Amino acid sequence: MVRSATLPSYDRSRLKPGIVHIGLGNFHRAHMAVYLDDLFAQGKDLDWAILGAGVRPADAKMRDALLAQDCLSTVIELDPNGKTARRIGSMIDFLPLEAANGPLIRAMARPEIRIVSLTVTEGGYFVNPATGEFDPTAAEIVADSRDPARPSTVFGAIVAALALRRSAGIKPFTVMSCDNLPGNGHVARAAVVGTARLSDPVLADWIARNVAFPNGMVDRITPATGPRERKMAAEFDLADDPVPVTCEPFRQWVLEDDFPAGRPALEDVGVTFTPDVHAFEAMKIRILNGGHAIIAYPGGIQGIEFVHEAMADPTIRAFLDKVETTEILPIVPPVPGQDLEDYKALIIDRFANPEVADTERRLCLDGSNRQPKFIIPSIRDNLSRGVLPRGLILASALWCRYCFGVDETGTEIAPNDPNWDDLRATARSARDHPAEWLRQRAIYGDLADDTAFAAAFSEALRSVWEHGADAAMRAYLDS
Repeated sequence: MVRSATLPSYDRSRLKPGIVHIGLGNFHRAHMAVYLDDLFAQGKDLDWAILGAGVRPADAKMRDALLAQDCLSTVIELDPNGKTARRIGSMIDFLPLEAANGPLIRAMARPEIRIVSLTVTEGGYFVNPATGEFDPTAAEIVADSRDPARPSTVFGAIVAALALRRSAGIKPFTVMSCDNLPGNGHVARAAVVGTARLSDPVLADWIARNVAFPNGMVDRITPATGPRERKMAAEFDLADDPVPVTCEPFRQWVLEDDFPAGRPALEDVGVTFTPDVHAFEAMKIRILNGGHAIIAYPGGIQGIEFVHEAMADPTIRAFLDKVETTEILPIVPPVPGQDLEDYKALIIDRFANPEVADTERRLCLDGSNRQPKFIIPSIRDNLSRGVLPRGLILASALWCRYCFGVDETGTEIAPNDPNWDDLRATARSARDHPAEWLRQRAIYGDLADDTAFAAAFSEALRSVWEHGADAAMRAYLDS
């Protein structure tokens, strides 16, 4: 039976732009855009609509798709008790894409734009994984510094727009990262100020003094769109939408209230404003994102396709629960008003939602960027308190085994990391010499010098190779 999607209840012709958002992927359209849609439905803050933007050639396809449907996004919530669909109307235009980002820079320089927000992925901030700091030697950043009026990166474009605002006497916008990074505001600030400093140190100092970069924690599981999701859109009479978004019912957004140029009243639609963002973010990154990494690679190695299928595997589920309980929860700082055991239980339920049909492959993506953010810090924190975290170490060994490129069924694993060729070569050397894997200093830093850690990693990887992922996890569970 064909059902109908809920349409915006407000007059979209009354919307005026206040935000430029860069990176119109599924997460943004199921998260920030939904919160603003809820706010507009209350008749509030109609001058905070979104102008969408991108800086990559691949963004042109999304632009074409969204402009063809008046910038409406289909969001389907995958509640096990019944799916619902709505059309999100909070974006009113998608800026033209040009190599030098002229339309984007001009839009960000407009005085009515008071927030520039970003979802450019965890790996899009030019962070050196070994140091955790902005990398000014990255080729794209260096290119922008040589021709700052024609930048190719998002940060070069932001710097160029801020330079125009400064010269015109227009108050700077707030830069709001919506990416899943520890201290995402600090990371965004380092990228913008660091990019500016290469070409105009005076401008860099002005940005450092005058531009706000609030930290925020964002959360909603949003799978990639494929044939299944498009078929689902057709069930709501939206078969002509090539880019529908599916997501779990749960969503959360926690923000620092640091918006000197103003902001929409997002607290009226469930956003939490608090100075304790770091506590919420540590909880989410260690428990949820760390949890994703814990279940990703054993599932990927064993040929399991979907996350809920991995959660139905008793060994993987027990592995997740024990690592979370004994090695992650003890190192997560207290969170105001939050019981960590309850949060862990919520996460496990969310992972097990069969309607979401999130894939193990998506969770396995970009391990070379995610491991240093979601797993390695938890290993370090355990070691600093005198605990050898064998479950987390096994999780990292399982990532190494996954990067070998062939799963336990003999099926080749398609490239799933920007550094896949190097990872695969190193994983193949590490099969007989596990220490080779730990020599990746950009990922492990000086952990390879910790003899107890290195020995435990070697033992874990050998166990995975000799006995298989399931037996290695069961040995950990029995220990």
